[in-house]
Amino acid sequence: MSAQLAVNVLLGLALVGFLAYRQATWQYLDPTRIWRTPLVMGVVGVVVLANSGVTVTTTDVVFLAIEALVTIGVGLTMGSITRFRTVSTPDSRGRTLQSRTGWTGAVLWIVLIVVRIGLDVLGGHLGAHLLTSTGTILLVLALNRAARAVVVDQRIPGGSARRTSGMMVR
Repeated sequence: MSAQLAVNVLLGLALVGFLAYRQATWQYLDPTRIWRTPLVMGVVGVVVLANSGVTVTTTDVVFLAIEALVTIGVGLTMGSITRFRTVSTPDSRGRTLQSRTGWTGAVLWIVLIVVRIGLDVLGGHLGAHLLTSTGTILLVLALNRAARAVVVDQRIPGGSARRTSGMMVR
């Protein structure tokens, strides 16, 4: 294992561990900021890829497409299982809406990691070396967060606790 791959794996595991923890615990939700994380990760990912000088092969494109489909599917699922609640005590920014996906969301992160590592290993054997790039990892995570944001953005409840389209807001 190269030093770059080891750093990428550790960075990816740390980020996913952090995001899994956040999925399992109630977090204050700011609807105006829901797109910030995927946007920042996506921009940084593109910049890192642009500066890497890696040659993109057909095998890279095929594996990236498979990975994109999986990560978008997981993100859409995370968005659909997100639960919301309104708390009576606002945080320091005045927010009272909280959300989480629970342990199912954390398990989905683990599934995403396992699939990603599997695709990296298989792709590496078949000549798809772009998958191990830090830029690609950031883009994949950005796609996941954006897919989740699309669904959550549509499901954010109004100002008070209410029942909408089969979702119970607590």
